[in-house]
Amino acid sequence: MNKRAEPRETSAQTLEQSAFWMPFTANRQFKKAPRLLARAEGMYYWTPEGRQILDGCAGLWCVNAGHCRPTIVQAIQQQAATMDFAPTFQMGHPIAFEFAERLSALAPEGFKRVFFTNSGSESADTALKIALAYHRARGEGHRFRLVGRERGYHGVNFGGMAVGGIPANKKVFGPGVAGVLHMRHTHDVARNAFSRGLPKNGAELAEDLERLCLMNDGASIAAVIVEPVAGSAGVLVPPQGYLQRLREICDKHGILLIFDEVITGFGRLGKPFGSQRLGVMPDIFTVAKGMTNGSVPMGAVFVRDSIYEAFMKGGDGIELFHGYTYSGHPLGCAAGIATLDVYEEEGLLERAQSVEKDWEDALHSLKGTRNVIDVRNIGLMGAVELEPKKDAPGSRGYTALVKCFEAGVLVRYTGDTLAFSPPLIVEKSQIDRIAETVRKVLQTLD
Repeated sequence: MNKRAEPRETSAQTLEQSAFWMPFTANRQFKKAPRLLARAEGMYYWTPEGRQILDGCAGLWCVNAGHCRPTIVQAIQQQAATMDFAPTFQMGHPIAFEFAERLSALAPEGFKRVFFTNSGSESADTALKIALAYHRARGEGHRFRLVGRERGYHGVNFGGMAVGGIPANKKVFGPGVAGVLHMRHTHDVARNAFSRGLPKNGAELAEDLERLCLMNDGASIAAVIVEPVAGSAGVLVPPQGYLQRLREICDKHGILLIFDEVITGFGRLGKPFGSQRLGVMPDIFTVAKGMTNGSVPMGAVFVRDSIYEAFMKGGDGIELFHGYTYSGHPLGCAAGIATLDVYEEEGLLERAQSVEKDWEDALHSLKGTRNVIDVRNIGLMGAVELEPKKDAPGSRGYTALVKCFEAGVLVRYTGDTLAFSPPLIVEKSQIDRIAETVRKVLQTLD
């Protein structure tokens, strides 16, 4: 058993006056009835009271190898005792170079350069800046536009927020970044409800990019950024042929294609990266989350070799004026190397393939359950969409989250969609428990 120090008093009365301003949380509501997690191991969390919670979403899409793996814990402890921090501005440390080499060995052919960040949000902004700077380095500085997609999520920094397509994440923060366009999203319950894997309908929605090129001049567009599978918006799986068509249109107009693989990276779709599962190669892709198994905040951006080389053709000096204090942090690199060791030793980057059918069948067994209007899945990702209440959209999803937690299963919700992404070590019995718990909870909702 993974033991932790006894937590401090955390009653609702204590938390109501807490200094902690919680992210993406209704603070007043939560602090009146908190849902607290005190420790974790393998597939499970435990509450401060000792109640076991089955993790149905890998923490926050990130704990792919399961919680508190000894190999990863020990690597972090050892690195903290050896060297806690070293800068990577005009300096370096061996473990950062080692981790970059390990990552590039996993990447598709032609992606041998890695830029370190500290999160998926930073990875998205870094990728956008690299795209803009790349075109300028090639003498095409007139390419300033960026294209995102409705319902897309690329973090919460200004660049990622601008190309993202979730209105609530943007509406109170002013005009944001100029020159940003958005394609339509691909979610189509009317035609694709209860699809298993890639839905059949919707490839034609990629033509929205061609429309934007015609309206705004394709030669002014620097990059298009999409998630191969949109996670935060509720596991929106791309229609058959959609990503291939985006690739074709980008090639036609000289536009860089960026994949946000913060969720789909590191085995979530049964391959090291989602592009390898889906058969479409971007020019740049971002990662985070499963990169260190969620143990230390870290992210990265992979670029095609030709993009890196474009920066190396100028005069001597700094090629890219960008970076973070903690880029290539020693503890993050140690955690990442140990995480890759666990993935390799246990075959976790491919394991989703062997359990995907069990996962798919379990989720789709919820078809016909009260208020369920769609179920969708790919790899070890899945979503159950509920019919919204006319007078209270989002309330069914939130109530289901709370009741599942009370029943001992952790799920995520976005609006009236329940989203799932269990650790890659999940067993069939745990898959069945997740589905059965959700079924029982949904039957109680009005």
